[in-house]
Amino acid sequence: MAVSSTFSGAKLERLLINSCSSPSASSLRACSLSHQQMKAFSKPNRGRKALAQRTGGVRCEVAQSDAINEGEKMDPSKASALSALEQLKTSAADRYTKERSSIVVIGLSVHTAPVEMREKLAIPEAEWPRAIAELCGLNHIEEAAVLSTCNRMEIYVVALSQHRGVKEVTEWMSKTSGIPVSEICEHRFLLYNKDATQHIFEVSAGLDSLVLGEGQILAQVKQVVKVGQGVVGFGRNISGLFKHAITVGKRVRTETNIAAGAVSVSSAAVELALMKLPESSHATARMLVIGAGKMGKLVIKHLVAKGCTKMVVVNRSEEKVAAIHEEMQGVEIIYRPLTDMLACSAEADVVFTSTASETPLFLKEHVKDLPPVSSEVGALRLFVDISVPRNVGSCVSDVEGARLYNVDDLKEVVAANKEDRLRKAMEAQAIIAEESKQFEAWRDSLETVPTIKKLRAYAERIRVAELEKCLSKMGEDIPKKTRRAVDDLSRGIVNKLLHGPMQHLRCDGSDDRTLSETLENMHALNRMFGLESDISLFEQKIRAKVEQSQK
Repeated sequence: MAVSSTFSGAKLERLLINSCSSPSASSLRACSLSHQQMKAFSKPNRGRKALAQRTGGVRCEVAQSDAINEGEKMDPSKASALSALEQLKTSAADRYTKERSSIVVIGLSVHTAPVEMREKLAIPEAEWPRAIAELCGLNHIEEAAVLSTCNRMEIYVVALSQHRGVKEVTEWMSKTSGIPVSEICEHRFLLYNKDATQHIFEVSAGLDSLVLGEGQILAQVKQVVKVGQGVVGFGRNISGLFKHAITVGKRVRTETNIAAGAVSVSSAAVELALMKLPESSHATARMLVIGAGKMGKLVIKHLVAKGCTKMVVVNRSEEKVAAIHEEMQGVEIIYRPLTDMLACSAEADVVFTSTASETPLFLKEHVKDLPPVSSEVGALRLFVDISVPRNVGSCVSDVEGARLYNVDDLKEVVAANKEDRLRKAMEAQAIIAEESKQFEAWRDSLETVPTIKKLRAYAERIRVAELEKCLSKMGEDIPKKTRRAVDDLSRGIVNKLLHGPMQHLRCDGSDDRTLSETLENMHALNRMFGLESDISLFEQKIRAKVEQSQK
């Protein structure tokens, strides 16, 4: 089976015959097929003919028969090679129609990869739509989403083929970050379908965070959905997955005490700084916060919560700092422009950095000439960098009198209270298991949607054809009222006949038995009315990829 020249673009050819490059047993068997075997295989049948006649459809007639019809002679060896190619394309089509698209997550997190790697892979929020478009432009990717935070870089995709989809996404990550594929493979994690679903639910619930139950990650998951709205590649499966993850995150925090006593990354940064300072200096240590965005604002809030009443905030503009100052009544917050950053650092004991800068703000040469700090605060100037990419270069650690901590060092803060966190996590896991089951049932039930549409279209074609026959027999001078009554009658009969089958094609996925019966009903209706064939599903996928590549 060959695809006509209408769909013979380079991308489509790669999609169909990529398997030719792998010397698998099935490929070798396909290549060894005789010309006679292929002739038997390529005999036309009714389904193929009907499909070929469909406007804009995928043609199933082989190029060999077209050539023969034109009276051209073909060398037997060439004919055999062509037949083998057609068989390989047939096996490719069969694989893509029978292998259900998979939800896959390819990720690197604080648990698997160092910050040096994560910062190179990080994708700013403004570039998420571009990343989604590029990912969906890959041969085996249908939908995509990007979750990029200071602690993780995760790409969620719906892949036509798990193996090839993972390979293409990993190569894309390597290309965009400059990190070799082998290095990404060493630190990445791969999860498929149910495992991928459970993972994003755990992430949204705060179970995969450094600080159990921290609320910032839920806001970041919400942002993925907000940014994805209207983006072509943020499709029904991925969109449904992230929206359900938001529901799970809210439910876990409502029904368990997982957020009680838990802190955000910003809070953990403040806790870490206070752990490193002598307790006697907590009230007097000079605090400097660089960046007044979401993370910087949280740092300020947690400093105030710990008793800090005076701090300097360096930011590009004064508006955000003024707004924070107005919100924090009774606290002295001094604004300084970014140009005064080094001067302010010289007068600070603890420096928190949380800006979106893609280049370091502090390097060794900036820090080495800063005046020493008082022995009352331990004689060490602390740099607590919670930005990804990092705002403080690792070389600052080499400066005498300075100590550098980044997001990976926050593990020390969250090491306490392990038993309590485990109990809360177990409560949350029970909710996640329940919600994962509901999501998988919803995704399974999507399989019936094409059948519902096809059954309605099939019934409508019959209704329209029979209506035209009836009206033609009644003559041309039929009153409009009578014509409308007959039309309404035909619609009513069709709707009543379809009501039962449609009810049996819909389910809420509340139990396995109902879902199983629904899918059985779907297959039965497909067989009875001839609503589905593998090639029609393949045609839909090919059309989608070709249309996407032409935009």
